[in-house]
Amino acid sequence: MADQLIRATAAEGGIRAVGVITTRLVEEARQRHKLSYVATAALGRTMSSGLLLASNMKRAESRVNIRIIGSGPLGGILVDAGLDGTVRGYVDNPEVELPPNSKGKLDVGGAVGSDGYLYVVRDVGYGYPYSSTVELVSGEIGEDVAHYLMTSEQTPSALVVGVFVGAQGVTASGGILLQVLPKAASDEALVQTLESRIASLTGFTPLLQAGKTLAEIFEQLLGDMGLQILPEIQMVRFHCSCSPDRFLGALKILGEAELLDMIEKDDGAEATCHFCGEVYQASRDELAQLIGDLKAGS
Repeated sequence: MADQLIRATAAEGGIRAVGVITTRLVEEARQRHKLSYVATAALGRTMSSGLLLASNMKRAESRVNIRIIGSGPLGGILVDAGLDGTVRGYVDNPEVELPPNSKGKLDVGGAVGSDGYLYVVRDVGYGYPYSSTVELVSGEIGEDVAHYLMTSEQTPSALVVGVFVGAQGVTASGGILLQVLPKAASDEALVQTLESRIASLTGFTPLLQAGKTLAEIFEQLLGDMGLQILPEIQMVRFHCSCSPDRFLGALKILGEAELLDMIEKDDGAEATCHFCGEVYQASRDELAQLIGDLKAGS
């Protein structure tokens, strides 16, 4: 099934639902960053969460950054996701692997660590970005992002994200976000019903592996609550905005003295993009051209 995102409403507009499938893009991230099993699950869950959070923004250029820094060996996770359906991200220590947890599943919580913080920056496309910080609840990603939504945005939310990765790579990945909107937030029975239904799910990836579509998952959760699935199906993908021109532009900022030092000591320059793993190189001639541009004031 193609990577995609769909939206829906229920309870006469009192519930907002978003579902996303990210199997292929998480597999691309796994290959690009040479991720371990548990690192793949952690980054994949965060990438799905980023796309779900970005889905309710308004302007086409809007983006969400999620930064997770926990006490576990994985180090930090950084994900950048946009309303346009693009997402990228990386982990500090992609090779970290841990034994399964007590439930026999990938120990994402142990790899991330329950002591630490989740930082969310929303760039709405104009003015100053909005940022918020909350303490981690478990390090399992989904619970932490749901805690952020309740604490910082004061929106009762249920979030389930999952990644299944095996010897052949990522075979299922995605998530679902259900939110009780302000018009219905005072309806405690509705909130409790939503929470109990999410809790009844055995997980998200088993549903995908069973062949369930996002629409069928929505129907299972909200079909008796006036479910209305919006017609647009949005494609989502791994995409990084880095480029050779951006690399040269960043080198130019270093100034003439630093560029000359690169020519003399290294006979050029090389850099790797953290988000996608792409390696960029600049020859001594290209560095000399940058120096010439600086002298010419261009």
